[in-house]
Amino acid sequence: MLDKVKQFAPVEAERIAQSQKDALRSIYHPRQSDVIYPEIPAFGDPADERRHRKERLVAACRAFAQHGFDYGFAGHLTVRDPEHPELYWTNPMCVHFSQVKVSNLILADHQGRVVEGEYAINRAGFVLHAAVHEAHPDIVAMCHAHTVYGTAFASLGRELDPISQDAAAFFEDHVVIREEAGQVAVEEKAGLSVCDWFKGVKAAIHQNHGLLTASRHSIEAAAFWFIALERCCQQQLMIEATGIKPVMVPPDRSRYSREHVGSEYIGWLHFQPIFDQLAKTQPDMFN
Repeated sequence: MLDKVKQFAPVEAERIAQSQKDALRSIYHPRQSDVIYPEIPAFGDPADERRHRKERLVAACRAFAQHGFDYGFAGHLTVRDPEHPELYWTNPMCVHFSQVKVSNLILADHQGRVVEGEYAINRAGFVLHAAVHEAHPDIVAMCHAHTVYGTAFASLGRELDPISQDAAAFFEDHVVIREEAGQVAVEEKAGLSVCDWFKGVKAAIHQNHGLLTASRHSIEAAAFWFIALERCCQQQLMIEATGIKPVMVPPDRSRYSREHVGSEYIGWLHFQPIFDQLAKTQPDMFN
């Protein structure tokens, strides 16, 4: 510990300058340079980045399994291919989230045609995700699953209230979509009616259907914000069941919390311990 202090003191000015830069990214970024902390990887080869994205997509599927987000064949997660952005990787049709692995992922185009992989594509996944990916080239990844609390809350047709710091992460950063509400999204017009709602937000509550999240950063961020949104829906339903009106986080504090704990980077950061735990306990996902 003393050695670290001695090494740290001479570079105080440099540390302050660096911490100011880091603050633009996250208040959680350590001010010391000699501590372990996740760093966003950089890639010089599209093949390396492709492998990285596929592994994280698989981990997101496994995380959904751990949280009990499975419902038969329902649920689809997608991430763009780094070299061919008009294509996206997704989980195979009728394979449980817990059984998704790198080798059984499929690559599809915006017309829903499988261009790599052995399995079929989920028609509903193609309709919704392909429309959003095609309409918003900046969106890298999307997640959707038929979850208990998200689906229940979606029936209310209303936005999430800022009842906590966690919920404030979605303040003015999610929408309620009422188009095609409750109708199975298997026709392409359903995707077109939904995709425009994803301008500048990371999440959507599709009335009578469930939750969707999107990320312009990574599949990790999209997956974590889905997990977080499902949890927030559960908390709000529990509070409303008491019949007592909760104290809301004021708008100014909600915006402050969203800025610091609701960013794409924070979503990515939250997913890192999830990935590490899965990598250690489920190494078969890399097969």
